[in-house]
Amino acid sequence: MILLITLAVPLAGALLLLLPRERFLPGDEAVRRYGALVSGLALLGALVAAAAFDHGDPRRMQLEVDRAWAPAIDLRFHLGVDGVSLPLVVLTALLTFLCFVYTLRHPPGDGSARLFTGLVLVLEVGMLGTFVALDLLLFFVFFEVVLIPMYVVIALWGGPGRRAAAYKFILYTLLGSGLLLVGLLLVAVNAGTLDMVALAEQHGRELTRGVQIAAFGLIGLGLAVKVPMWPLHTWLPDAHTEAPTVGSVLLAGVLLKMGTYGFVRIALPVAPEGAQVWAPWLGLLAVIGIVYGALACLAQRDLKRLIAYSSVGHMGFVLLGIATLTPVGVNAALFGNIAHGLITGLLFFLAGAVKERYGTGELDALGGGMLAAAPRLASFLTFASVASLGLPGLAGFWGEMLALLGAYRPGAGLPRETFVTFMAVGALGAVLTAAYFLRMLAKITHGRAEHRAEPVAALTRAEYAAWVPLVVLTLLVGLWPKLLLDLTTAPVRALLGGG
Repeated sequence: MILLITLAVPLAGALLLLLPRERFLPGDEAVRRYGALVSGLALLGALVAAAAFDHGDPRRMQLEVDRAWAPAIDLRFHLGVDGVSLPLVVLTALLTFLCFVYTLRHPPGDGSARLFTGLVLVLEVGMLGTFVALDLLLFFVFFEVVLIPMYVVIALWGGPGRRAAAYKFILYTLLGSGLLLVGLLLVAVNAGTLDMVALAEQHGRELTRGVQIAAFGLIGLGLAVKVPMWPLHTWLPDAHTEAPTVGSVLLAGVLLKMGTYGFVRIALPVAPEGAQVWAPWLGLLAVIGIVYGALACLAQRDLKRLIAYSSVGHMGFVLLGIATLTPVGVNAALFGNIAHGLITGLLFFLAGAVKERYGTGELDALGGGMLAAAPRLASFLTFASVASLGLPGLAGFWGEMLALLGAYRPGAGLPRETFVTFMAVGALGAVLTAAYFLRMLAKITHGRAEHRAEPVAALTRAEYAAWVPLVVLTLLVGLWPKLLLDLTTAPVRALLGGG
């Protein structure tokens, strides 16, 4: 029941905000505190679930809730977690809570705090539900729940180009959702079940080769929009650049992971023959995204846009790991998901803090000298940047290194020479990643502060409270990768049909 309670808390919290303002939380500050309280309770639920989880058997689906939802079509309200989904559940609850903590002293801007808080709580329901759903249509429902809240957050609280960015976000993601739904229904009709656990155990035995190829293509395209995979990525830079800080953090930290999670949870185990056919193409698009993202970052002049394009490259490594169809590669993808959520979430927090203090995110306008003018802010930015470029000992290193290792030894039946080429191109992308982050740091943290005479505001307690946990976890996961790999290895082998 703990998973059901964890989902119910933010949903109930959002519904209570529909009560009249005069009777319930009349002030904006009270509403922001309420949001932090409700998301804190959801985080507590996720931590209780992590504590109750049997870490000695992460392959087994645990903490299940399985109730009839629509018996006529065998649709069930089926929830559960294993070693693949548990880290994402905790990450989602943590980032949502940290976002609300941040807004205590840094509200997103003009507009109703009540509406903003309700939207983010509904967003949390959708994100958490996606990672715990074990029925195909239930998964799709939660997958879709996030779209409207994020659209409204961007459209109402974003930057000058927010309307166009929000329209592009919703149009791309709805198109992807349509393809995803067709693929899921194709699987359900031919396999005779909507249950994701049963489908994973069947491992494609109930589906013909042609159905598997079509299903993996449709599901993969639908998920690739959310990842986003090159060339379906064009909505992402605009959405990130225009979204408020909280929107950017949740978009990068959680929403992108919903796509890659879907590949691992649904596409790979349900359609293994389809995965064999499409894997080389998936790997090709992944490495193109890695290099394209890095080159695009080298050309950027805006800090948030640079971080947004870096996500295209980092998620390329995640997709490359998935494309190898090996336990090493898929573990790399899951590790990269968590690392990217921690590090890029921190980077977007920092980008928001920089823009709030300097009034701009343009690198040329920021000038240099941040280490002298705002040493603590610059130190956080330096840490997050070197973590994102994959410095050994920090979380970003393991996902990229293991993805390249997986490409060196791809799954049986895949063209090894092709994947070794992908590994070489991916390694070039890693070098370019270091180049653009070091260029960015050299441009704004070093040198003399030429464009700013007035002092920079000190960091607030809310900023420390939101950022320090991400720094600690980036260090912990980087220095102790076994923490995540022990959780994911057994369920990944089972999902790939290895027993």
